[in-house]
Amino acid sequence: MPRAGSVGNMPEVRQEVEDRLTDLGGFIRSQRELTRLSVRRLAELAEVSNPYLSQIERGLRKPSADILQQIAKALKISAESLYVKAGILESDGEEPDVVEAVRRDPHLDAGQKETLLRVYESLRAQSAHGDREADR
Repeated sequence: MPRAGSVGNMPEVRQEVEDRLTDLGGFIRSQRELTRLSVRRLAELAEVSNPYLSQIERGLRKPSADILQQIAKALKISAESLYVKAGILESDGEEPDVVEAVRRDPHLDAGQKETLLRVYESLRAQSAHGDREADR
């Protein structure tokens, strides 16, 4: 038996999920465009079908964690960032807006943005790895 008030929240929850999928798809699309990959090429690299990737980018499909990992690997970004966008992981609340700032900077061309973001992701990955080593 449904709890009181739970039915009324269903449209809000559904809208939240749809918004999250749209945000995820837009993020994947922007990363793909930043790396100058076509939908077809990214689909090949991520080992998913072209139509499926297109549907993910349009927010029509909810990809599994495995698919997100394949897409992240193909885009050379952290899978965790896609997991957070998809709602699989909670954000630690400390995520800096560096990536967004780089994307919005009108003084950098696409190649410069791509290079800067790759360096940034690499440094973050090294830092995370160092933190795990220090905890041992």
